[in-house]
Amino acid sequence: MKARVHVTLKTGVLDPQGRAIAHALGTLGFDGVQDVRQGKYIELDLAETDKAKAKSAVDQMCAKLLANTVIENYSIELVD
Repeated sequence: MKARVHVTLKTGVLDPQGRAIAHALGTLGFDGVQDVRQGKYIELDLAETDKAKAKSAVDQMCAKLLANTVIENYSIELVD
C-alpha cells in the first residue's frame, strides 16, 4: 500500500519560498500569479495492508517527523 502525504504551511504562516517563486514567475512574464504557497509531497511504500492501521501509522509519522504541526498542516491519501 502507498501513502501520499501533502504537507503545507498553515494559513498565516509566512512563506518566503512561496514569495520567491511568485516573484520569479512574475519576472518570467507570468503576471497573473497573485500568491504562491509551497509545500512538500512525500510518498511512502507500506507493508501494512489494513487501511485503518496504515492511516494511523502514517498519522503518527507525520506528527512525529514528517510535518511540523506547529506551523504545517498535512493530509494523507492511501492507495492500494
